[in-house]
Amino acid sequence: MVGLDQLTKYWATLALAPDKVVPFLPGIMEFRYILNDGAAFSMFSGRSWGQWFLVGVTTAALLVVLYLLLLRRNKLQPLAYAGLLLIEAGGIGNLIDRIANGYVVDFFATTFVDFAVFNVADCFVTIGVALLVIYYLRSEIAQKKQKETAAAKPAAGLEPLENAVEEQGEHHVQ
Repeated sequence: MVGLDQLTKYWATLALAPDKVVPFLPGIMEFRYILNDGAAFSMFSGRSWGQWFLVGVTTAALLVVLYLLLLRRNKLQPLAYAGLLLIEAGGIGNLIDRIANGYVVDFFATTFVDFAVFNVADCFVTIGVALLVIYYLRSEIAQKKQKETAAAKPAAGLEPLENAVEEQGEHHVQ
């Protein structure tokens, strides 16, 4: 995934730099070469300390994700693992650019809405976060159902009062 990200950025640099725009999906998206020295939506852009701050924060986040992927993988569900893997790959892809160049190459530009220009690594991170959100929501729903089921069942060895009375009454009739 990191290789795919780097390959697409290399293509964008060769095919689109410095200011070429190529329609991709007319009315929806185009390819446009942008050098982003900030974070998402160009936060910290143009600040001398911004790149090193982003490198530090990204590195710390990637180490946490790597820890989860390697040392906790047996406890992760496949959806959570896939989400973390996408986040790690996207983070590494953009980190390579920041360290090597001092900026990230972005080239996907939406035309139907005013939105930030982004790249494949950004797509990986976004999809990874979405998978983690879906995993979390599914887990919460499952836990809620489990609690509701447990609350609806009588305690082990105890039967509902009506059944006990009915059985007792039947016992006396015989």
